[in-house]
Amino acid sequence: MTTIFVKFIANAVALAAAVWLVSDITIGEPGDSTGSKAVTLLIVALIFGVVNLIVKPIVKLFALPLLILTLGLFTLVINALMLMLTGWLADDRFEVGGFFSAVLGGLIISIVSWAVNMILDRD
Repeated sequence: MTTIFVKFIANAVALAAAVWLVSDITIGEPGDSTGSKAVTLLIVALIFGVVNLIVKPIVKLFALPLLILTLGLFTLVINALMLMLTGWLADDRFEVGGFFSAVLGGLIISIVSWAVNMILDRD
């Protein structure tokens, strides 16, 4: 149970970092309060976790030849697609401006999520 909570917190922190660093990735409406944006961030982190849990392994399985051919670099494209899918599922509350913003956001999310998992998961 704690591992799920740690991954959820890591996703939330990583998404917040991506929103902060990439100008084309936005969360909430421009006039929303900080509390409203925080709740939206937690909901988006939950959606992102579910997408990564269910959809990402299926996409990786079908993209296995490309993953082998590119020595795993196609994972960046898969991460970008998962971020764009999360933006589509979250509707107007979370928006990804374009594919290259999604690639940069996916890279930031991967790095920050890895770092937060390393810090919090001390098993």
